[in-house]
Amino acid sequence: QVQLVESGGGLVQAGGSLRLSCATSGLTSTRAPMGWFRQAPGKEREFVAALSYRTYYSESVKGRFSISRDRAKDTVDLQMNSLKPEDTAVYYCAARSSFDPLGTMQYSEEYEYWGQGTQVTVSS
Repeated sequence: QVQLVESGGGLVQAGGSLRLSCATSGLTSTRAPMGWFRQAPGKEREFVAALSYRTYYSESVKGRFSISRDRAKDTVDLQMNSLKPEDTAVYYCAARSSFDPLGTMQYSEEYEYWGQGTQVTVSS
């Protein structure tokens, strides 16, 4: 059974930093494609970043956020710097069991497993 558990969310002032972590268990591959999405109140879930054989970032976070994998800890982290109020959302970790060479890694439908989410609030 695959489980994804996010942690690291919280309240931070604009310009600050947070590091989210997604603890994984049950995935058959240590190279399983992983992604981070977010959903703000009243908005649809949107892609933030993903990691497979390379990294992927949305334009809104490129240069500020960084996704990385720690195989020893079985975690996928999202380092978020220069946070803005518009980054406020519930952040979700997602995984798929194998890499799809035709996939974009940027659509929620491409992922099979999801965490419960962690709240990030950026005050102005």
